[in-house]
Amino acid sequence: MPKNKCGSCGLVNLATDESCRRCGVPLNVPVEIIEEQPLEAPIEKRSFARRLIWILSTTLFILTIWYASLLLSADDLTPDQRETITRATNVLDQRGFSSNAFVLRHLVAYRSTDNWWNRYVGHRDAYAATNFPFEIVTLYPEFFQFPADDNERAAVLLHESYHLFGHGEEAALEGVWLDKERLGWTADKYGQTRVWNATKQLTIANVPKLFQCGPDHHSDCLQQP
Repeated sequence: MPKNKCGSCGLVNLATDESCRRCGVPLNVPVEIIEEQPLEAPIEKRSFARRLIWILSTTLFILTIWYASLLLSADDLTPDQRETITRATNVLDQRGFSSNAFVLRHLVAYRSTDNWWNRYVGHRDAYAATNFPFEIVTLYPEFFQFPADDNERAAVLLHESYHLFGHGEEAALEGVWLDKERLGWTADKYGQTRVWNATKQLTIANVPKLFQCGPDHHSDCLQQP
């Protein structure tokens, strides 16, 4: 009698059997051998914290390179120029502008010529220019030549300190004009100087509300009785 061997367990069954008497697997049906495939290692996803650290590190690296390029593309100050800045900064400190003086004294990198960025964007004639947020201040020859004294240079540095804190030109002009009495930079002493007249004209153009007083509505509101 023909035999029917189970392809799964090897038991020899009768030819009439349709399924294995031992394991129950259907007979005359080829048994597929399924090989277990190794599981693929899960792809490790970068966590939000790691992505954030990578972005911050890259940004810091770029800013560092940018800052170094600004410093290296401009000339440093001479010892005499640094002494002049020290005296003007001391005036601010003595007049009560301690936070402004601290930034100007400890957090600023001073240069005497334009860096590549200043040359690229250009600027109008000025006594100084500030690169925020890099805290780089360029002091041009006019800063050392035209102000009447260290008190007037302190007014220029006070203007730049507003930029160092992130304020725009309008806020810097307004801040200096409002604080000129406190600084001791007044019309009766400096009203005929080049720095005073240039600052006044810029302030009138950018902050006209400060010059809408008096009978003619064009006078300095801070000088009204």
